[in-house]
Amino acid sequence: MERRLEAGWIQRIAWSALVWVSFGLLAWVPFLYVAIRRRRPSDWGAFAAFAFYEVVTLPWAAVRSGGNGDPVLGAAALLTWLIATAMLLFAVFDQRTPRPVPVQPIHPAPPGQPYGYHPYGR
Repeated sequence: MERRLEAGWIQRIAWSALVWVSFGLLAWVPFLYVAIRRRRPSDWGAFAAFAFYEVVTLPWAAVRSGGNGDPVLGAAALLTWLIATAMLLFAVFDQRTPRPVPVQPIHPAPPGQPYGYHPYGR
């Protein structure tokens, strides 16, 4: 059975804001949420990729902390934030499906009233 995970724009923007407010340190959290809810291998792969990003960049930043900074690390962080944002806004969540409008049952006309319940006759 195909599992769907629908989200509106507010929820998508909130997950993307988490990535930017945390400076990418929590980029793996929304992808873990999606992977647990949908249980697709591709979602677990996305979670693993962002978790691996954290495991690599945190020691890299600690080792290269001297001087003006590492431009490669900055570029990698910015690229990761942009990719995570694009995925959360446009690729990960399913579009909401419109709910069907309930149809009112048609009442048959009572005996003696051929046009139904119309109060003025025809």
